[in-house]
Amino acid sequence: MSKQFTAFAIMLLYDKKMLDIDKPANFHLPRDLKINDSITVHHLLSHTSGLYNFYDFENEFFAEYNRMNYSRNDFFNRYINKKPIHPSGKEFDYNNSNYNLLAWIIENVSGETYEDFIRNNIFIPLNMTNSDIDDGCKTIKYRSSNYVKDLDALIKSPYHNEKFSIGAGAIISNCDDLFKWYSCLRDRKILSKKAYTRFFNENKSNYCYGLEHHHVYGTSRYSHGGDHLGIGTYMQNYFDEDICIIILSNNEAIDQYRLGNAISDILHHVDVTEPTIQEEYSLSEEQLKEYCGTYLQNKIEIELIKGKLYFTRFRGNLHIEIYPIGKGRFVRRYSDQTAPYRIDKNEIGDMTFFGYNKK
Repeated sequence: MSKQFTAFAIMLLYDKKMLDIDKPANFHLPRDLKINDSITVHHLLSHTSGLYNFYDFENEFFAEYNRMNYSRNDFFNRYINKKPIHPSGKEFDYNNSNYNLLAWIIENVSGETYEDFIRNNIFIPLNMTNSDIDDGCKTIKYRSSNYVKDLDALIKSPYHNEKFSIGAGAIISNCDDLFKWYSCLRDRKILSKKAYTRFFNENKSNYCYGLEHHHVYGTSRYSHGGDHLGIGTYMQNYFDEDICIIILSNNEAIDQYRLGNAISDILHHVDVTEPTIQEEYSLSEEQLKEYCGTYLQNKIEIELIKGKLYFTRFRGNLHIEIYPIGKGRFVRRYSDQTAPYRIDKNEIGDMTFFGYNKK
């Protein structure tokens, strides 16, 4: 949910006539962080830049590079400074790189660090005293840790360097402060009417700037969620009805979107189906062994441990129990997972998981 704050900060600079949203982002980026000239600030805000998206299993960024010491320029050159995969403005592709770049624009244009600009121009004016930017180093009072399940134990989530999240994540807050933020957006505080119009304008795939817009229950909903290594968040804003729903979780057990939508349904007098645990499908140990093996080295592996199947991640450092709910269909034991994993044989008889063949 941090992206809406980054987008709002860009609109603050827009209000002050310190940047032009419709000009190439290169006008506002530092000299050593230049991207394709066709990409505007608007394209970054709306996830229509067409930039290369490095969040996939094969890439070394996730849970490997992002555990290393942070170097802005090395990060940029290794993962962002690549040939765009789509022409700018043509397609929506949710990509954290867009908001990393927006954070660096904020720093370059304002002359302040991203952290200081957000604090001085949003948190302090709104009295959001329990909100901060987590750089992974400083001590933050009352900060809760994020947790995951490893085998049957609850453990702290695997380490990652939060500095790589700049602009796209890393803002921490609580419900009290986020309600102050909701009130700011509802009452159109701080920004001009012109800036708010642009901020809330719907672009491709229902995306505004850092928020999604949908017409539901006969009214408008502005929302956004996020999840990353033991964290699940979701916030829904119904300004016309003055309804704000905030879900913050420091473990991965919930489906925050399903929970948030169920709360919305209840408030709008729509029948809600009670959550249920998916029934386990009986397979023998020999049948379970058929699914075991390496699908992508150090990243996608399935092991059988004491009669249970585990989806093993991060070079064997995290074991996520999965159980069958049908032939070739599996879900996490301790998660509210509605869309099952598919582990099936392809047309030539190879077992596949996430599109990768078992080695």
